[in-house]
Amino acid sequence: MKTLFVSDLDGTLITKEEKVSAYSCDRINRLIQKGMLFTYATARSLSSAQRAVKGLSVPVPAILYNGGLIYDERNDAVLHRTGFSEEGRREVLDFLHGFGIFPFVFSEMDRRERVSWRKGSETEGMLRYLSRRTEDPRMNPAFSDEALLSGFIYYFKCVGPRDLLESAWNILKYDERFLCIFHQETYQSDFWMEISPRNASKATGVEFLKEYLSCDRVVCFGDTSNDSDMFDVCDEKYAVMNADDWLKAKATGVIGYCEEDGVAKWLEEHSGF
Repeated sequence: MKTLFVSDLDGTLITKEEKVSAYSCDRINRLIQKGMLFTYATARSLSSAQRAVKGLSVPVPAILYNGGLIYDERNDAVLHRTGFSEEGRREVLDFLHGFGIFPFVFSEMDRRERVSWRKGSETEGMLRYLSRRTEDPRMNPAFSDEALLSGFIYYFKCVGPRDLLESAWNILKYDERFLCIFHQETYQSDFWMEISPRNASKATGVEFLKEYLSCDRVVCFGDTSNDSDMFDVCDEKYAVMNADDWLKAKATGVIGYCEEDGVAKWLEEHSGF
């Protein structure tokens, strides 16, 4: 039986230093060399994910932007991508502005990733986000909504106070055109709201890869709300010990903490390689 193993990154596979530990790299790479099909599904962009998994020899395409992009690094090929329509992107931005929310907008233009935001509208949380990316070439301050919404847009990330974002989420989550996820940032005190087209999710990414790779089953690992839909479509799903309690209740089982190489240790014992 051909099995694909898929792991979330933040809070699941990578540590609080935002990287895969040396132990996990070594053990997972050994299993991959023996034939294990392993990849990751993340809200991160391509460049951000590549930094996080540096040293890991991922053999199959990865799911990025919460399913907005499926990328084959070995062949430098985009296999599938899902973005907002022009009407959809404008409606999301207008809705957020109505709450006084100014998002980061993740897009692609001329085969280059961009993270755009309205210069001068930064919240404290946004400034913390930007401070960790001072050398990131994707950062693209915009001085108009037209510039902010240019290119092929994958998703919106809002960083700010819980009450403000939660109020907007409680409305937008019912719009069937969009997938809206609200949660606390894994390594900070900030809250995030992530907005994607409805048909861009980790679940659709997993289903695409399962068919693309002709796999019989998929086993996944996660920790929080943006892994929930992925859990719904996988044959087995495991929550790390530090996961949200409600996600643990959906899981096939609970494994070790992300800081203690829970995913790698489970794979060593149960992957069959």
